[in-house]
Amino acid sequence: MPVGTMVILDRDAMFLDRDYIAGGTPWRLLRLPGGSRPVAERWASGAAVRIGEERFARTFIQQGLLHPLFSGDVSIDDVDVIVPVHDDVASLRRLLEGIQGLHVTIVDDASTATAAIDQCADDFGTTALHLDSNRGPGGARNAGARTTTRPFLCFIDADVTLDDARDVLRRLRHQFNDPLVGACAPRVRGATGTTWRESFERRFSPLDMGARSGLVIPKGPIGYVPSACLMVRRSAFADGFDEQMRTGEDVDLVWRLHDQGWLVRYLGAVVVSHAARDTWRSWFAQRIDYGASSGELAKRHGDRLAPVRSDPWTLVAWMSVLLGKPMIGARIVRVARDELRTILAPRSDDPDEAASKVIARSMLRAGGPLARAVVRTFGVAVLVGALHPRLRRRLLALFIVGTAWRWRNERIRIRDVPLGIVDDLAYGAGVVKGAWTSRTLATLTPHITKSSLKARDVLGLAKISR
Repeated sequence: MPVGTMVILDRDAMFLDRDYIAGGTPWRLLRLPGGSRPVAERWASGAAVRIGEERFARTFIQQGLLHPLFSGDVSIDDVDVIVPVHDDVASLRRLLEGIQGLHVTIVDDASTATAAIDQCADDFGTTALHLDSNRGPGGARNAGARTTTRPFLCFIDADVTLDDARDVLRRLRHQFNDPLVGACAPRVRGATGTTWRESFERRFSPLDMGARSGLVIPKGPIGYVPSACLMVRRSAFADGFDEQMRTGEDVDLVWRLHDQGWLVRYLGAVVVSHAARDTWRSWFAQRIDYGASSGELAKRHGDRLAPVRSDPWTLVAWMSVLLGKPMIGARIVRVARDELRTILAPRSDDPDEAASKVIARSMLRAGGPLARAVVRTFGVAVLVGALHPRLRRRLLALFIVGTAWRWRNERIRIRDVPLGIVDDLAYGAGVVKGAWTSRTLATLTPHITKSSLKARDVLGLAKISR
């Protein structure tokens, strides 16, 4: 990172002893190079990168432990705004009112309301491109990108609302001061409304990645960002969206950018709004479609779409708690702590404390997301299994924890609970549908990662010497 760049340490980063730091995306334990801890501590409250710190800062940024703080004036004259639309003229007009004065290209995806879209374009001084056949959102965005030339593309769906479009674009554009950033997205919240559905969508929109900013990493806490509002560096865009995908095309693009070495950033502090579906039928169908998109994504990206991801011992530990055998989990935690303590001992002042903090945090961080992942995809199976008298209490407990995890950062409103359950069940049904139509079981198969713990250590068996 260039000297003088303002940076700040991730708020979840945790110093351990003199030589270790834990955190980042994905969460990990790293040993600090000699003499570098004071530098990292100085960045904790925000500071500039000094001479000699450029590579260290870049390494921390790549690991998600450090975030650049870009500020000052930035021009958005080098941004082309692409707005795909299919018949939704009312939403298009509202959006155009908020983005007047920008370089806007409307892409009419074979609408029946061609004349009304042309009138919108004329009223707001923009350009309208009409497609002869419906290509879907990805195809429409690609068509818009091919007819424009500026170095940055900002895709905005017609049903998105930006309270201050210039401010949003400037804050997104700032992130591209880092030459490795290929795309950046704001937080997309449900639009404010008075209905039950709109209230739920405001708090739990499927496009909302939360209030925390960070790197977008497959399998990470921020695993993807939607294209409802997405800025992309044209040189990174290349072939653009996969036009064979009608849903999930944004996830596919973001993951391909990541695989090509680009950084994708999410700015939780920059907020735009996205309208909820206007009927219960379309709302439910949307959830099923999102789940169904996982099938085609799995064919392209493999186990990134696995419904549950865990190392075997973390999974066994939490299953033992669920089955009422917590001492098995305690044994696994103890063995994992002892193994890490042995690794840390040569360079640690207090390996016991450091190992205990890391293992306890890792294990506790895993429980809620595991339950949430199971309920999100297999909620119907969990409820059916709960009909069995011997499994009822345990599976209902799992279902309650997995459902309630949605509200971990929100105040629970009783009226939202039924919608939350329906949301999960619809998504899970969509996953099954996607697995069937795409002929893949990847979205229904848990991914068990490797672990350094050996069964003989957990079972307390002595090594057999020859």
